[in-house]
Amino acid sequence: MNAVSQTSLQASAASFRARYEGLKERLGGDSIQRAEAADAFAHQGLPGPREEAWHYTALRPLTEVAFHEPVVLLSDCAAALAALPDLGMPRLVFVDGRFRADLSDAVTGATLRTGAPAFGPSVALGEKMVALNAMLAEDGAAITVAPGVDAGAVMLVSLGSDAHGVPVSFHPRHSVVLGAGARLTLVEVNGGTGVYFNNPVLVAEVAEDATLTHLRIQQEAAGAFHISTVLADVQARGTYDSFTLALGGRLSRVEVHAALLGEKAMAHLNAAQLLGGVQHSDFTTIVRHDAPATASRQTVKNVLTGRSKGVFQGKIEVARVAQKTDGYQMNQTLLLSGDAEIDSKPQLEIYADDVKCSHGATVGELDADQLFYLRSRGVPEAQARNILVRAFLSEALDPIEHEGARAAMEAAIAAWWERQA
Repeated sequence: MNAVSQTSLQASAASFRARYEGLKERLGGDSIQRAEAADAFAHQGLPGPREEAWHYTALRPLTEVAFHEPVVLLSDCAAALAALPDLGMPRLVFVDGRFRADLSDAVTGATLRTGAPAFGPSVALGEKMVALNAMLAEDGAAITVAPGVDAGAVMLVSLGSDAHGVPVSFHPRHSVVLGAGARLTLVEVNGGTGVYFNNPVLVAEVAEDATLTHLRIQQEAAGAFHISTVLADVQARGTYDSFTLALGGRLSRVEVHAALLGEKAMAHLNAAQLLGGVQHSDFTTIVRHDAPATASRQTVKNVLTGRSKGVFQGKIEVARVAQKTDGYQMNQTLLLSGDAEIDSKPQLEIYADDVKCSHGATVGELDADQLFYLRSRGVPEAQARNILVRAFLSEALDPIEHEGARAAMEAAIAAWWERQA
C-alpha cells in the first residue's frame, strides 16, 4: 500500500472519529460499549490491503468521497419504494439508516433509537468495520422471536440517498434473536439513489433447534458503497441458512461470521455475485466449527462482465473439540469478458482428526459447444447466453424455499442481464 493510500485511509478514519465526537452525547444504546468501539476504531482505523482479509479489496475509492451525517430524510420515497419487490410480507423500512414508521407496515420489537440494546453479545470490535458501526450506529431493527414460535417472514429494507447532492454515510445495527425452536425468514433488501455509504451490521442469535433463514438482495445505487457484516451464533441443532445476491454498488463487501457453538448446529452461506462495468464485490465468510457433528455448506457463484472484479474468501475453522465436522465450500465463476477478474481464496484450518472438509474453485467462460448447440436450433445469441448463465446460477438459487423471495431474485437477475445486453 503506497503512502497516498495510507494517508487517505487515515484522513477518512479521522473524519469518522470527528463525527463520533460531535454525536456521542445524543447517540443511544450503551455509552460504555460505544466508547469502547470508538477507542478500538481510533487504534485500528480503516482496513487496508496489507491486511490479509482485505488484500483483494481496497477501500481507496471510499476514502475519496467526503461523507456527511444524514440530516434530511427523504420526504418522498414513493419512487424508491415502488422499485422494491412486493413480497406480500410485513416490512421494516430504514432510510439513510433511520427507521421510518410511516413507510413501514410492521413494528417488530424495538429499534436502537427507541431503546433496544446497542450491540448484543457479539460486539466483535476486532473487526474494523464492526467497530466503526458500533461507534456511529444511530438506529437499527431489533427482532425477537419467542421460543417455539414460527414468525413467518419479515422484510428489512434499507434505502440510501444523497439528499441535495451531499454524500452521506450510515451505520445501522440490527439484532435478531430466536428462542429455542423458533423460526423466522428475514428478507433484507438494500437499494437507493446517488452516492452514499451503507455500513450495516446484523447480529443473529439462533438458539437450540431454531432456524433463521436470511435472504439478501443487495442492489445499491451504481455510485454507492456497501460494506456489511453478519455475526451469527448458532446453538445445538440450530440452523443459520443464508443467501446473498449482490448486484449493485460501486464497491461492496459482504462478510459473514458464523459460529457453530452447539452439537449438530448448521450454517448455509450461499451467494451469487453478478457484476458489470467497473464494479467490485467481495463475499467473505468465516465459519467456526466449535462443537461436534456440526455442518456448513457454501456455494458461491460469480458472473462477471466488463472490467468488474469479484472476490470470494471462504474460511472453515475446525476446533479440536469439533469431531465429526462436515464442511464444504465451492466457488465457481463465469468470466464473460476478457477484462473481468476473480480472486478466489478458499481456506481450511483444521485441528480435529475425524472430519470431512473440502473446498474448490473453478473459473471459465461459457461453454462454446453448448452455445453452438442452442444457436444451431435457432436461439438468438443473447438469449442463448442468458439461458446458459441462468443454468449456471440455478445451483445457488435452488435451495431458496421462499417462493416470493426467489421470484424477486430471479427478476433482479433478469433485469441485470438486460442492462448488460
